Amino acid sequence: MSFLKQFGGKITKSLKEKYSNSSQWDGAKFFNLEETTMNISFQDMPGLLRKQLCGRSDRAPKGPLTVEKIDLETFTSHSDVPKAIWYGHSALCLRINDKTILIDPMLGPNASPIAPFATKRFSENTLSIIDELPAIDILMYSHDHYDHIDYDSFKRLSAKINKYFVALGVGRHLVKWGVDPDKITEFDWWQNAEIGDLKITFTPSRHFSGRGVSDRAKSMWGGWVFTTPKHNIYFSGDGGYGSHFKEIGKQLGPFDFGFIECGQYNELWHAIHMYPEEAAQAAIDAGVKVAMPVHWGAFSLAMHHWKEPIDRFIAEAKIKNLDVVTPSLGLIFDLESKGKENYWWREVE
Repeated sequence: MSFLKQFGGKITKSLKEKYSNSSQWDGAKFFNLEETTMNISFQDMPGLLRKQLCGRSDRAPKGPLTVEKIDLETFTSHSDVPKAIWYGHSALCLRINDKTILIDPMLGPNASPIAPFATKRFSENTLSIIDELPAIDILMYSHDHYDHIDYDSFKRLSAKINKYFVALGVGRHLVKWGVDPDKITEFDWWQNAEIGDLKITFTPSRHFSGRGVSDRAKSMWGGWVFTTPKHNIYFSGDGGYGSHFKEIGKQLGPFDFGFIECGQYNELWHAIHMYPEEAAQAAIDAGVKVAMPVHWGAFSLAMHHWKEPIDRFIAEAKIKNLDVVTPSLGLIFDLESKGKENYWWREVE
């Protein structure tokens, strides 16, 4: 039953009617702002599977990565400066205007729960992190892929969540799993909501969605912008490089801080996951002053070395004079941080 629940909710006729209000819905699926295809043919599959199963020794650390235990008093204490904790991949806990916001909290041990082979997490016992977290004012899902929405994490979190802000179409999964629809707000690109003086906007990305064989692109994908009177923060979400970064910067930027997708890329799916050099350029296009690469440090979903995304991003950022922040897993840091070198992964084999 747990396996079956992983798939989430099915699309219905009434949901299709709801999605038809989106300019990105073509009657059968959602689509990107520019043509986006993956260069994987049937002939590529045997070689791809072989590469995924072999040569894995440098795609993960030799031992488990340590995650710092949260200091609740420090994290929840009032501050005019936003705070954050990164738990690897795209899992982030933010503290903005005395609100606790959790983004893409995939904290489970396996990023491929329906696949024949597990994609194991680099850190151990991470589901227990959920028990240490404070009450969550808003849980946010950028899209419905398994490395962003984990059913085991969802179940363990559910008692802590006040509201869910999710990409259009993702709400059906949560309803299937027992969430009161009144607690869920779905967002199309450029839609926003205000909570006091915090404005949250859902932004475009170049990606896709789906949890099964029949629901590909049946829900939206994107990033988030958090705007207060004093700060402007960007979370890019998953996706390939495109013109949308400049448009986001034009409409909502510049940004004091940006969490930028960087990792799990390959030439076969380059359109939906940026190379690190493109990720650095995307931050610049969007008007990000200080960038933090995410979507690495937790799983091996591509064939590159586990340290390659961060090392390539930093090298390109230095060339482009982009300030970068690289906190270790579980560390509380403020979003006015910059220029603090923390090359923690270089001390790990």
